[in-house]
Amino acid sequence: MHRPADSAGSTIDVAAAVISRCDGSFLLAQRPAGKPYAGYWEFPGGKAVSGEALLQTLGREMMEELGIRVRHACPWITRIFAYPHATVRLHFYRVTQWHGEPYPREGQILAWQYADKVSVAPLLPANLPVLQALCLPPVYAITNAMETGPRLALVQIEQALRSGLRLLQVREKGMKRELLRSFAASTLALARRHDARVLINDDDALCREIGADGVHLPAARLMQMDRPLDGDFCGASCHNAEELAQAERMGVRFAVLSPVLPTPSHPDLRPLGWRRFSRLLREYPLPVYALGGLRHGDLATAMTHGAHGIAMMRAVADTDASAPEPQATIR
Repeated sequence: MHRPADSAGSTIDVAAAVISRCDGSFLLAQRPAGKPYAGYWEFPGGKAVSGEALLQTLGREMMEELGIRVRHACPWITRIFAYPHATVRLHFYRVTQWHGEPYPREGQILAWQYADKVSVAPLLPANLPVLQALCLPPVYAITNAMETGPRLALVQIEQALRSGLRLLQVREKGMKRELLRSFAASTLALARRHDARVLINDDDALCREIGADGVHLPAARLMQMDRPLDGDFCGASCHNAEELAQAERMGVRFAVLSPVLPTPSHPDLRPLGWRRFSRLLREYPLPVYALGGLRHGDLATAMTHGAHGIAMMRAVADTDASAPEPQATIR
């Protein structure tokens, strides 16, 4: 038994693994008898030893619990949860490469699951927002019909949906209302054929009118809000730590952080760069898409720096959203 990194009564740091296969399934483990919440299902992981880096904790726990050697893990989200016996800070890592076959070395039961149809129960209470985050696809597309023309934009959107795109934002700031409604409705109709979700940028009325899945909040509107959202599927644009904190307080499903790299749509904005992007996401609880000057080939880099995925506007036409999660060497 390893000593927790924090003293008694304080928050305990835990490294948790979302071990994912190329088909989208991930591994859950049932807590064995003799442990708190015995019989409940959780993501494999364990407490950090004092002075131990979290990646070291992750590697050690995966060997002790499952007999596997982690080869590639990306930092993801961090959730704090207060159980009756302890408050834990869960640092989730997405593990996409490992050596060996997971084996229940501590007598636990293992099960490969899918985020949208988990078949085991009961789950530890802290896992619900994690499963919601896992349901989000790796690519978030943003329309740009004012530049390409609505007809070409719809052709490109349909191609992207056929290639696996499953999340799309209609964002057409300069489009007249009647044309916007028609374009948004056509986009939604295409998305419904492919079981994809559509968000409308900053227009609750249009969202309700056409039956879209939710609204995407611009940063200015996000910062004006004074109460959390009530169960809506909603995203938010952020550019700094203050806006990220507000997105968390308002209960959005995910955030978009930009601009990461120089982008033609905002040439006057100083890009964050990957190092600052990564620092802003350290111990952040929501899934975050990286936006700004990115193409599909940047997905691996974004995930390595803590992003859930990437958001793209001008690169929608060549989006290959069906590609499996990238695998690379741990840094």
